[in-house]
Amino acid sequence: MTKHQQLQRRLGVADATAIGLGSMLGAGVFVVFAPAARLAGSLLLVAIALAGAVAYCNAVASAQLAAKYPQSGGTYIYGRKQLGEWPGFLAGWGFVTGKSASCAAMALTFGQYVAPGYATPAAIAAVAALTGVNLLGITRTAFLTRILLAVVLATLAFVAAASILGPHVAGVGTVSGPGSAWGILPAAGLVFFAFAGYARIATLGEEVKDPARVIPRAVLGALAGALAIYLLLGALLLAHLPVQVLASSTAPLLDAVEQSRLAAGAPAVQAGAAAASLGALLALITGVGRTAMAMARERDLPVPLARVGGRHPVPVTAELAVAAVVVLLLLTTDVLTVVGLSSFGVLLYYAVTNAAAFTLRDRPRHAPRWLNAAGLAGCLLLAFTLPAASALGMAAVMAAGLAGRAVVLAFRKRRLS
Repeated sequence: MTKHQQLQRRLGVADATAIGLGSMLGAGVFVVFAPAARLAGSLLLVAIALAGAVAYCNAVASAQLAAKYPQSGGTYIYGRKQLGEWPGFLAGWGFVTGKSASCAAMALTFGQYVAPGYATPAAIAAVAALTGVNLLGITRTAFLTRILLAVVLATLAFVAAASILGPHVAGVGTVSGPGSAWGILPAAGLVFFAFAGYARIATLGEEVKDPARVIPRAVLGALAGALAIYLLLGALLLAHLPVQVLASSTAPLLDAVEQSRLAAGAPAVQAGAAAASLGALLALITGVGRTAMAMARERDLPVPLARVGGRHPVPVTAELAVAAVVVLLLLTTDVLTVVGLSSFGVLLYYAVTNAAAFTLRDRPRHAPRWLNAAGLAGCLLLAFTLPAASALGMAAVMAAGLAGRAVVLAFRKRRLS
């Protein structure tokens, strides 16, 4: 087996938590409340809580496994170690494909906020710049993530103040079927998209100091912070904007400020949304690059993607390949339509995570086996209640990846025979 250069352990609890929280408080928080409210109506908070409960199960499973296998690659590695090569590949392929689309969505969100008439060029420039930051080393990534996280938190605090001060808007229009039990499930699936950032902590397992202690604390700390913020924002938006207005909004947090006594601060919200997009994009590129590197180490992706180099060891080839794929998506596709595809892929990724954690023998008290089973069931439930186009589209992508791996393995076997 080829000996690969190892990454360096530089991240402590604060940096790892910031990367996870920065990923979760990305551009999704500025747009996810509207489509979720359209499905769940006044029961939006129930959908947020349900998504948070599933995310908690996944976070516990991720923390268990990352402490046992402190390597880059996240559930791709866990699936291979605990369940076998095929489940591991399923998780890795779902993560790389789904999150590559998410990278493009975050980049385009940034472009639309800072340069509406030139969104695609601005998005490509953001991808190039942040890839350059990643190539400078993981400590630079963590430092910039902390700066962007501070900007986003300040923006969200401003939105909360505007929602509290009012004046509160009178309701207009109607929303079909708000608050139905069926609407809560797909709404929770969409909200889960905004919770998925803690996976980035696990994918950076090879670069975390004392992973058995740091990773569980960072994962659970980032998730707790994100859940509290989402529930608070959801409650304030429902109190400030009628559910009909919230459900029809394209930028609910911006609308909340524009309909308040602090309307003059709307440009600050736009700047915060741009910073959030950059923070999410930075963490996404980092995580996808590490997972691609891990898959290449096991020859599930082209071996050159496993190369680690540079003055500050990073997966150079994988990072550049991810950037190239994202730029291609930006040039050829309206990637905002694939958020549902990304959610489906990530939910499958976490289904494998929970299944792998279920097989662990040594487990802490806070991680009983039934919690892993509940997480697995929750992931599958949310995945298959997403819109049919999302489920079928990602199923086709997953099938293509599995078929491709089968062909490659058959070719290798034939060469050896």
